[in-house]
Formats: sequence, structure tokens, C-alpha cells
Amino acid sequence: MWITSVVFGVVGLMVIWLGYWIRQWRNPKCNGILPPGSMGFPLIGETLPLIIPSYSLDIHPFIKTRIQRYGTIFRTSIAGRPVIISADPEFNNFLFQQEGRLVEIWYLDTFSKIFAQEGESRTSAVGAVHKYVRSLFLNHFGVHSLKEKLIPQLEQVVNKSLTSWSTQHSVDIKRVASAMFLDFSAKQILSYDAETSPLRLSEAYSRILNGFMSFPVNIPGTAYHQCLKDQKKVVSMLRDMLKERQNSPELDRGDLLDQIYKDMEKEKFLSEDFIVLLIFGGLFATFESVTAVMTLALSILSEHSSVLEEMITEQEAILKNRENPNSSLTWDEYKSMPFTLHVINESLRLGNVAPGLLRRAIKDIPVKGFTIPAGWTIMLVTSAQQLSPNTFQNPLEFNPWRWKELDSEIISKNFMPFGGGTRQCAGAEYSRVFMATFFHVLLTKFRCNFFPLVDKN
Repeated sequence: MWITSVVFGVVGLMVIWLGYWIRQWRNPKCNGILPPGSMGFPLIGETLPLIIPSYSLDIHPFIKTRIQRYGTIFRTSIAGRPVIISADPEFNNFLFQQEGRLVEIWYLDTFSKIFAQEGESRTSAVGAVHKYVRSLFLNHFGVHSLKEKLIPQLEQVVNKSLTSWSTQHSVDIKRVASAMFLDFSAKQILSYDAETSPLRLSEAYSRILNGFMSFPVNIPGTAYHQCLKDQKKVVSMLRDMLKERQNSPELDRGDLLDQIYKDMEKEKFLSEDFIVLLIFGGLFATFESVTAVMTLALSILSEHSSVLEEMITEQEAILKNRENPNSSLTWDEYKSMPFTLHVINESLRLGNVAPGLLRRAIKDIPVKGFTIPAGWTIMLVTSAQQLSPNTFQNPLEFNPWRWKELDSEIISKNFMPFGGGTRQCAGAEYSRVFMATFFHVLLTKFRCNFFPLVDKN
């Protein structure tokens, strides 16, 4: 009898403790008033409804329904971490200017594991490290490099790729375009040659991306396990290439890795681990987002003949104005295609790949009568700003002509496809030039209504 009493007593205590724990989970401590919201279930929070894919151009349903319920700033829990989600334009712009003061860049655990964004080798640090990294990529992918050498090279690669695609019965545009852009970027970064390399970077990064979007369960047969295997392969290749540079310093390849190697003596933070992870992350950044937007644009253009016709007229006018019709595309010609750039902006506005940008509160942050506690993650939902009917009339409508009327100040505060503040992507102009060059070659030498691509002539 007494054993039964003890068992019931223990069970009762466990139930009380569990109830108390759940109550504490759902009502976190805060030196103020937390934004409204729900923490979901213990440990997993509200992760599941957030990672369910959305096939609409609209804001992700998880975020949209909670904005309607709680307002533009609300709390939740994702992957066991307390998170504040903000779709408030004013607050988001404020936080972009507070890098290193009130917030710092932050990643969820899966990303941190794959990209090793912890400890001394993390590439997301602020201050001199961030300044160096940004300068490094701007030096090789910024306006000067685009003007001097990259645009003609991009045009050659795009022309070669489109010629190959046009001979095939069908192509997966997203897959082949991602490979094209990654291979070109990798050539500029580390003189990578996709045709001779034993490791196909595009295939490895495709599997890494699949693992990144899966549950972090490291068991053979899972996408995450395969992701980690491919990550190790790429990192191993990058280490070998760096050691090769160290063993033959007299060779000058003129790529980004050469510059890093030369800077190792004067920049103490440039350890082997840091360099490898920096290049690994830089290659990943060129793999997915731009070509996803470009694929979306191609799909939409096939349904908007008036947009396509105006783009063709603009691109063919560039050829007519050339002294030599066979010369390469130039920077001035790139800047003389405003409607094509409007199409690119509209595609970027509608084609948000990630639901938001992550920051971590360094200090308690007051906002509109609420308090965001130090240590909490903040997700800045820039897609909500880009799809706001207060800024963009009929926001889900594909309308490139809207960019002719939009005020530049409104654009700067509500259009952030490449982030904002000091963390704005250094490859923003490079990405736009790539898409513009692709459309230039496509529309002057090929015709694309539906896939496959068919040679214009």
C-alpha cells in the first residue's frame, strides 16, 4: 500500500513540476512587458508551422496570421529559442542601424553548425573583421570589377549556358542557373574550374541547402547527415586549395583567395579556419537566392507578354545603338536598361527566399510600450514591408511600371532584398548585373515563352 502511495506522490509531483515548467515556458520573464504572442509547445515552440513551405507570393501564412492577431511585433519560439518577429518598417530600419550596439547578427543552431558561426573563427563578427570582409568582396564583385572585367565574362558564360540549354528537350532552370552562377562566382573567388574539379560544387551545395532546411538529426540516411558530409568535403577541398597557395606563393591567379593569402601576414584574424569558412559561406551566398528570383521572373514573364515585349524592345535598342553590334555588354549599357531593372526589382520584391533576417538583442530594447529582453532572437520580416499595401498598391500584382513612380526614400525604407544597414549584402549590384546580363542575352539571342528555350534565329 505504501509503495502505491509513493508512486502516486511522485507522479503528482511530476505533474505539478511539469505544469509549472510549461507555465514558465509560456510566460517568459521580462523586465517590462513582452510583445503579445504565443510560445507554442515546449522545446519545439512554433517551429513546425513556420517551416511548412508556402507556395504563394504572399507573406508566409504563419507570419501573416499572427500579424493579423497580434500586430506587427509579436513573440514566438522557434527551434527552442524565444524569438520576437517584427514586420514593423520603422522598427526594422532602426535595428538595421543598431548593429553592434543594440543587436548583433544571429543564426539558428542548424546554420551555426553548418557554417561554424561560433568561437574565434566565426566570420560574422563586427568591427575590423566585418569591414575587411566587406571590402574584400566589394573589391572583387563591386562596381569597379563589374565595369572593368566581370560584365563581359558574365555575358560569355550566360551565352554559353543558354546555347547549351536551347539544344535540350527540357531543363530545370533553377538547377542549371544555380550551377552557372555558383561556378562563375567560384572561379572569381578561387579559380575553380567546374569541368576539371573532382568535386561538383553545385551538387554539393544543393545537398547542403536541403539539409539546412531539414531537422538537424544527424543519422545516416537523413538530409542533414548528407548535408554535413558534403560540408566536410567542400571544406576539405578549400583547405587543400589554401595549402596549395601557401606552397606556391609565386603564382598569381588574381582571384579573391590570392588576396586573402597575401593579407594573412598583416591581418591576425585571418587564420586557416577563418579563411576556409569565409569562402565556404561566400560560395553559399551565391548559390540560391539570386537564381531563385531569376527563375520566378522567367515564370512570371511567360504570363505577361506586355512586360516581355517592352523588355525585348529595350534590349534590342542597346544593340542598335552600338557602333559594333558584336561588342560585349558594357556598364553604361547596363545602366541604360531602366525597364529591365524595374522587372528585376519587382521580381526581388516578390521573390523573398527567406522569411526574415535574424539578429540577437545585446541589451533590453524598448519598442512601442513593450520590451525585447537581451539574449532574445529578433526576426526582421522585410518581406512584410515589400508586400505592404500601404507602400505598394496591389502588392501581389507583378507590375514593373510601379517603380517609375516610387519615391527613392520610400524604396530605401521598404525595399530590402539584400538586407540593410552595415550588413547589406556586398554582392547586391553583382546580383543585379548577373540578372540583367542574363535577360540581355536571353532576349536578344533567344526567345523564352515556355520551357525549353528555343533559339531566336
